[in-house]
Amino acid sequence: MNFERRQYACGVVCLFTDHTHNAPNKYSLSEVLPGNDFEFALIYFSKNNYKPTEIITLMQTSAPELRYAACTTAGEVTPFGLVAGEMMIILFPKEHFQFEYCHLACPEGPSMQDVISRVATMKDKITAQHDPESDQTIFAVCLLDGMSYMEEAITAALHWGLDEIPLLGGSAGDEMDFQETTLILNSEILDSRAIVLMIKSNLPTEIFKTENFVPRSEKLVVTRSDPDKRIVHELNGGPAAEIYAEVIGVDVDSLTSQSFASHPLGVRVGGEYYCRSIQKVNDDKSLTFFCAIDDGIVLTVAEPTGMARTTQDKLENIKESIGEIDFVMGFDCVLRRIDARNRQITHKISQIYQDNHVIGFNTYGEQYRSMHLNQTLTGVVFGIQKNN
Repeated sequence: MNFERRQYACGVVCLFTDHTHNAPNKYSLSEVLPGNDFEFALIYFSKNNYKPTEIITLMQTSAPELRYAACTTAGEVTPFGLVAGEMMIILFPKEHFQFEYCHLACPEGPSMQDVISRVATMKDKITAQHDPESDQTIFAVCLLDGMSYMEEAITAALHWGLDEIPLLGGSAGDEMDFQETTLILNSEILDSRAIVLMIKSNLPTEIFKTENFVPRSEKLVVTRSDPDKRIVHELNGGPAAEIYAEVIGVDVDSLTSQSFASHPLGVRVGGEYYCRSIQKVNDDKSLTFFCAIDDGIVLTVAEPTGMARTTQDKLENIKESIGEIDFVMGFDCVLRRIDARNRQITHKISQIYQDNHVIGFNTYGEQYRSMHLNQTLTGVVFGIQKNN
């Protein structure tokens, strides 16, 4: 299997497939490894074009000693911007990165004590040679089964265990089929699991989140729901899909993922609004959500606005803080991708990602500190090391 290659100033290498370009020079993974000392690899891949067994075989034959984590996506963000149906491998050099990792069960959720214990073990390993006076940064990344319905519980437990270490990450996707997502850790396929990575870097870094929606005046109260399955049966006492469709001004039979991306619902927490995005309409006119939902929750209809502007502004502000951007590890909600397509700004968003070296994948939800979110771009920006 051959890839296109992009290398950043810090030595991070991004290998990626691209079926739309006929690049003259392509590289195999085994060609890239000699002469480099990589600490870890992150792999994001399309489940429709690549089987988990292909990923495992590739790594066992080309990089048997390299530790890695992989997940399926709802789209990829490569050095060429927003793409779909591709595979990418991000290689992190030991010179600038140290990784520790574990995995957690999703079906009933791990116990709080289990999470604290596992996080403490990773902390001990990664801080053994950590100088608090140095410029080293420690943060955690969580890759979750996007169909587990356990993101909130795991994110909250991790936040508690991590204490002051910031958390970010994304829920694995399956290209909007909503059937099954796949995670792999060192050649082991994980069912209904979460992979937790603790990462230490000596590069300038900044954790960030950006969203682009504003609340409207309409309120919808969840009056009957199935919280375990994230299904809302009634809003304001009526069939959920019909009430939602009426509020946004469309026929209920016309509701699609485009409708949900363009008309998200938000919940107010601590004076701020956070998206509680709809995943799909069910046959009984109930609504399945990407995030936790329960009876009595008051939802506010929101309106996305200025995605390109808010994304660019956020990255420009970060540049003022840490200087030139080397690359960005990004977790981008699939609903942002859909909304960009609806508004015919996909090319503009892709160009912003290319210009700012954003690489990552489109998610079924984003983890940011203590919360599981929707319709955001979260990530970590890596700057140029000052002595480079």
